[in-house]
Amino acid sequence: MSTRTLLRRQVLAATLSGLLGSSAAWAQDSNAVYHFSPVNQYGINLTAAYWNPIIAYVSGKSGVKLQLKIGRTSADTTAFVLAQEVEFIFSNHLFSPEREQLGWKVLARRLTPPVHGQLIVPADSAITELGQLAGKDVAFPGPEALIAYKFPAAQLMARKVEFKTVFGGNMDGALAQLFSGKVAAVGANSQLAEGYAKREGKKYRVLWSSPALHDLALMSSAKVPDKVQRAVAAAFIGMHKDPAGRDILEQASKQVGLSAEANFIASDGSEYSAYRDFYRSAPATLR
Repeated sequence: MSTRTLLRRQVLAATLSGLLGSSAAWAQDSNAVYHFSPVNQYGINLTAAYWNPIIAYVSGKSGVKLQLKIGRTSADTTAFVLAQEVEFIFSNHLFSPEREQLGWKVLARRLTPPVHGQLIVPADSAITELGQLAGKDVAFPGPEALIAYKFPAAQLMARKVEFKTVFGGNMDGALAQLFSGKVAAVGANSQLAEGYAKREGKKYRVLWSSPALHDLALMSSAKVPDKVQRAVAAAFIGMHKDPAGRDILEQASKQVGLSAEANFIASDGSEYSAYRDFYRSAPATLR
């Protein structure tokens, strides 16, 4: 029997079975691998430790093979996305008018308390207001970080505070520079700063905080078939309802300082209007 004939029979069998969403429904795509790129919110090892068990569960539950693909820095990971080398992402880097034209679709978001863009200093720092950052080094995760770089940097620019930008590669890298005394302040994602402080036993003080924002979005490329999108979304969204999935989520969340309730819920992308609004008034260098 030829390979082509065998493939046709597999497709026909899957169609007749009516098992959409199960592993059998993907028999014709058994060798397909979809790459998943979450923004580097932590160091590479911790990012992998959080996501690998989650995507292994989602792969098994959906029948869609997902493989983690992350770069050395958050900017490197987003470069994979812009180069169309990945099919699923967990990010907030695609809400600018230009990037929304790429056709990425929001499937879900992580259910966490609101996050804030912040400018923070060590608890014992002599700096008490933003104006004192003039001429000083301020660290950020990277040039793509919307909450932790673009929101705080825009605030400093609006106040005409001239600062020196230092990129740490990810949030943990930037915070490590802060607490080692290499920079005066850090632009931060409040959720990640809290998690780092909890893991590392550090204390800090907030100089400025943005309005509340939603956590990052689970998104799929326009080139991903609808049935694949639906299967992956259903597995993420239903994960906390399955005892095995809930245990994986809780263990993964514990490693990065998230609460046990940090599961995934459906989203149509409308919750991210604050991100879109930001780009309407942001300095040109931050768009």
